[in-house]
Order: sequence, then structure tokens, then C-alpha cells
Amino acid sequence: MIAFRQVDARYPFLWEDSRQPAGRWHADGDGPAHYFADTPDGAWAEFLRHEDITDAADLETIRRQMWAVEIGDATAERAPLPNRVLTGGPESYERCQAEARRLRERGARRIVAPSAALVRGGAQGFSVKDGVRRAGSRDGLVIVIFGAPDGLVGWIAADAGFPSADLLKRVHYYERQPKT
Repeated sequence: MIAFRQVDARYPFLWEDSRQPAGRWHADGDGPAHYFADTPDGAWAEFLRHEDITDAADLETIRRQMWAVEIGDATAERAPLPNRVLTGGPESYERCQAEARRLRERGARRIVAPSAALVRGGAQGFSVKDGVRRAGSRDGLVIVIFGAPDGLVGWIAADAGFPSADLLKRVHYYERQPKT
């Protein structure tokens, strides 16, 4: 299986040790945890959501690498949490981290969950028939692989790339908190 990951080109595309900052599916010290999206849209949406980029003009300032990574076909465990937790903001991370820890203790090396960063149906591909056309949409997935990156091989799919402006309307942003 090929999965996608976007990164700041100053750093390797995978983590090698446990100094990785905490994320949805791992706490500080639990790493390395390698996060992938099943589509480039999902990988870009994660970045846009995390950085709260909502304006198309800001996209032109982004310069990131997109990696296509061969992650193999090993079975991934589904995280049995409510959708509101799986797609929630940082306040839901503790529950996701606890579930990931429980699954790892049972022997899971990888988990799969709905993309928190894409709206339902937000992954949209293209096909060619009488020119380039939108193909059907689908829900995005996130695949997390725990442990050393041994055997994961990546190819740079874009260097100094940025997402398309039409993706902005398909990002599931964190809920805006009222200013006090």
C-alpha cells in the first residue's frame, strides 16, 4: 500500500526515536509513531487543519515535501471510539492516545481511523475522460505505524509543494473557540 505524508523538508520524513512531539495517537515518549494519509488530500488537510490555514492566499506561501511511502499491507487495527472523538480537536487526543496504547499493548503495530482533518467525502481524486474530471469522492483514512521505520520506503512526490485552494472547503477545522 502507498500512503502519503507531507513534511517540512528540513527534517526526515519519518521519526527514528521517541523524541517526537505528542499527537492524536501517541503521547510524549510513545514514539516513534508514523502518521500517513491514504490520499494526498488527507495529508495536506492534516497540515491545513493543524496550522489553521483557511485563506487561499496563504497557500502560496507553503513549501512542503509530499512523500509517497510504501507501508506494506499489514493488517491495521480499527480504533473503536465514537466519531466525535476520532475527529475531535486536541481535547480528544488523550482518549485517542489511551486507545492506541491499549491496542499496542495487545500487539497492534498499526492502527487505522477516519481522517480527523477531512470532512466526510473530502478525499477527491481525478480521472481522465474527455479531459481531466473529478472522480468520486471518499472518506479519508489515517494510518499510524508505531515503532522504528524499518522497511518503510518513501519517494518524494512533490518538493516545495502546496495544496490546491479547493481543498480548503473540505478541511474539518478545529472548532473555533469564542474570544473572551
